[in-house]
Amino acid sequence: MKRLLLFILTLSLLVACSAKKEVEKAVNTGNYDQAINTALKTLRTNKDSKRKHDVVLMLQDAYYKAEDRDLNAINHLKKDNNPELYRVIYERYLDLHARQEVIKPILPLRVNGKIIPFEFNNYSNAIIESRKNLSDYLYKKGIKLLESDDKLAIREAYKTLDYLDRISPNYENTRELLNEAHQRGTNYILVSINNETQQVIPARLEDDLLNFDTYGLNKFWSVYHANKINDVTYDYAMHLNLKRINISPERIKEREFLREKDIKDGWEYQLDSAGNVVKDTLGNDIKVDKIIRVKCRLLETVQTKSSQVIADVVYLDLTTKQPLDSFTIDSEFVFEHYFARSRGDKRALNKDDRLLLDNRRVPFPSNEQMVYDTGEDLKYKLKDIINSYTIR
Repeated sequence: MKRLLLFILTLSLLVACSAKKEVEKAVNTGNYDQAINTALKTLRTNKDSKRKHDVVLMLQDAYYKAEDRDLNAINHLKKDNNPELYRVIYERYLDLHARQEVIKPILPLRVNGKIIPFEFNNYSNAIIESRKNLSDYLYKKGIKLLESDDKLAIREAYKTLDYLDRISPNYENTRELLNEAHQRGTNYILVSINNETQQVIPARLEDDLLNFDTYGLNKFWSVYHANKINDVTYDYAMHLNLKRINISPERIKEREFLREKDIKDGWEYQLDSAGNVVKDTLGNDIKVDKIIRVKCRLLETVQTKSSQVIADVVYLDLTTKQPLDSFTIDSEFVFEHYFARSRGDKRALNKDDRLLLDNRRVPFPSNEQMVYDTGEDLKYKLKDIINSYTIR
């Protein structure tokens, strides 16, 4: 028990020393907020412990240094009188306020019985004023950007107005401007499927490939349409060109396995070397399990058929009529069915063998069904291309 207590005490001292060094290093390198967070984490338990007095003092030092740094930075930024700096000023005030709020719950802190002072300021008015200045500036900047016909500028307007809406919800008509920016900054892509295989494509496969509601796309600035909408101006086209369809012959392959197993098959009397029945200490005849070796031949049959669809995905700029990018898709589907029959003692078979015996031969899928099933993989790869490709 003493050893355990000594180990716990030693471990606690090591942890405290490690935390102290970490806080000290952060303060000395100017990472004041990191120092504060580490110190607060250390002081959550036994904050009045003597071995944590140094951490308390370093927390106080880091707090005042961080506050001085931020206030000096704010004063310097205000002198520039540059509206582009309004956001930095506003967020510095938020940092000042947040830093105080994370320290308050752990107070009071004492060293040798004396309370260590932490002076806090009320930054509410400064936050309100800086947010007002920033909001006015962001609103004007967003409107200015929306005067452009360039989609990148319009998206920048959305980003600007979105931040404005987060810090000042329902400011002026920001929500309406956000909707306008999203609509105007979005790329509209018209999708078509071109069958170049000289084979019939199942109609339901084409419908599935063009049903973008089932793709689960996460493209904020891109909208894909399979059917053209008259009042939409399309920026790009995406052509899915089906190049080749390969379908293998129907194949049946048989394999034979010999299964052997030693099993219990009843019992028999245990005999001695003279052929007499052996008895136990009570005079009863001794019985032993009768072990026999059983054999069974398993005739396994596998039905296979495969299909392959090769396609190209081509993005086209409808303004310049020039191709942007192209990707090749190689999709495959394999139909595989196993069944079996046996000759001999089925007790030699394992669990998987018995399951195969329950199966029967089934009809091979039609070529149309094979192509359709291949379309599931084709759709998955097409979705991956759409999600990973970004149109500027």
